[in-house]
Amino acid sequence: MLITPVQLVEEPLKLDESLAAGAIDYAQDVRQIGPLKLEGQAELIVEHRGPKDFVDDIRLRAHFAGTFELLCARCVEPVEQFLSGDFDLIFRPGGVDNQPGEHAITEDETEIGYYEESGLLLEDAVREQVLLALPGRTLCREDCKGLCPQCGANRNTAPCGCEERPVDLRWHALAGIAAPKA
Repeated sequence: MLITPVQLVEEPLKLDESLAAGAIDYAQDVRQIGPLKLEGQAELIVEHRGPKDFVDDIRLRAHFAGTFELLCARCVEPVEQFLSGDFDLIFRPGGVDNQPGEHAITEDETEIGYYEESGLLLEDAVREQVLLALPGRTLCREDCKGLCPQCGANRNTAPCGCEERPVDLRWHALAGIAAPKA
């Protein structure tokens, strides 16, 4: 869905979308399973920079919720994960802030995104927010045994029969260092 400043001149655009699985390509190891519900609004914020200098910013506020399939960090098996989140973003026309040379930006300016001349593609903003909402690491279960480093077998389903390699003696110096248990 393309959102343009012209659509937002009269009133904010209400968003009540259900994005089908496969509509957005998130990442190689992230797959949406089922619809992604998106509710919110897009509104126009006209920034006055001078007597005849106006910038049409688009403010996008929304909530998303849906189910995704991620890969376990240890055994690479698919794991179903429900994700939801809220976002409040400002998008400015691309190139409007271009200034020659180096200049400092404020902390608020780090939160500004840019949209192309044709407008803001809603799916791009949603994709970014979903990827930011993903957990840092996903496990199929806390005690996941992972894959065998020699043969690649999933140690959760069956023992692989590979011989344990002896630990390299150079690592023994680090054996006593461990994170304190809380």
